[in-house]
Amino acid sequence: MVAVAGNEQSRDKVAFGLLVTFAAVMFIAPGEWFPELAPLRIALVTSSLASGLMFFSRLGRREPIYFDGIRGWALIGFAAWTAASSAWSLHPENTQLVAIDCVKYVAIYLTIVNLVTTPKRLQALAFAMVVGAIFTARGGISYYLAGINLVEGYRAGWVGTYADPNRMSMSLQFIVPIAAAFLLRKPLPLLVKIVAALAGVLCVVAIVFSHSRGSFIGLAFSMVLWVLLSERKAKANRFAVMGLAVIALVIFAPKTFWNRTESVSDFRTDAAAMGRVHAWSVASRISLDKPLLGVGAGSFRVAWPLYAPHEAVVAFEAHNVFLQVLAELGIFGFLLFLTFLGASLEGAWKGGDDPDSGWLARALLAASAGYLVCNLSAGFLGSSPHFYVLFGLASAAERVARMRTSTALAPAPVAPRGFQTTPSMG
Repeated sequence: MVAVAGNEQSRDKVAFGLLVTFAAVMFIAPGEWFPELAPLRIALVTSSLASGLMFFSRLGRREPIYFDGIRGWALIGFAAWTAASSAWSLHPENTQLVAIDCVKYVAIYLTIVNLVTTPKRLQALAFAMVVGAIFTARGGISYYLAGINLVEGYRAGWVGTYADPNRMSMSLQFIVPIAAAFLLRKPLPLLVKIVAALAGVLCVVAIVFSHSRGSFIGLAFSMVLWVLLSERKAKANRFAVMGLAVIALVIFAPKTFWNRTESVSDFRTDAAAMGRVHAWSVASRISLDKPLLGVGAGSFRVAWPLYAPHEAVVAFEAHNVFLQVLAELGIFGFLLFLTFLGASLEGAWKGGDDPDSGWLARALLAASAGYLVCNLSAGFLGSSPHFYVLFGLASAAERVARMRTSTALAPAPVAPRGFQTTPSMG
């Protein structure tokens, strides 16, 4: 029995190692660098193996899967509702593809909250994303400097899904407060701090080169929130880091960044801004016409000709994750989504009180909130594992804190009668 238990624990460690690998590969995208690796689908394989090993190790120990209370069940209900929407979807094939992705993301989320049960594991998984983001940020910067695949002639992207400047910058935005937290955490090794500093700087530069206004606003929001959430004695250091970042931005940001940012005040002449306005108008009209069910997951573009104003000839995505969910899945799907988000943010908030992992939980809360701000002007819910990994970590922060508290409060084992627990005086 001891050997069996040891094997199950070993399987858990392997599963966590695969999960860490997935978190890094999600950013590194090796299949996009080396075409020969693309058929291997490393991200899918590592995440699937991690989920499978987690499940079978629990099965072997006859230990139930942890579904994370209202958060997990809201996410499972959301995925089920997404799949069910194929029954009334305007494009059932698209809906089925989105539903398959949702099942994968639910598996990733449950794997995270089942495996990340200690402060060290929470740190390891978060740091894996920080390391991976270095590759994405460096790729976007190098493409910008070389003038490769610039969107609209001046906006930096990279490869794969990161070829879209908005996707790339949103994925890097939430890394910055996490990297800053690692940088300023005193007990950590110097090498960890150097890597965190490098990641933070490269991510900010790549976001600037992407010229994504929404990501920049989300980044500013998350960093301010991170400072406000920090302990009083640590606020000075955090304000200093933010001040240096602002000074560097003012000095080094290209003129095109400021020109695009200033164009918000005259959005009617900005094609990208008007595209968002039209998308929000379409989402509003869909919601008024089909408030309960929506048009089906993944069907927003298909519904565009039916609901768009006559001047909106080009179909866009919803450009707002909340409006996307409301338009595609109706009020019921929207409420499930809000429940999941709210409970996850609450989890990171509660995790912030833990003396060992609270510093990272607060950074995850700030990162998650900033990511949602980004999603007010862009939404890639059905095709972004980053969303679920980030909120999985935020939720795991609470479980880590709760498990540590329950262990600390557990009564000491009672010694059998006749067993001497203190040294004899005679």
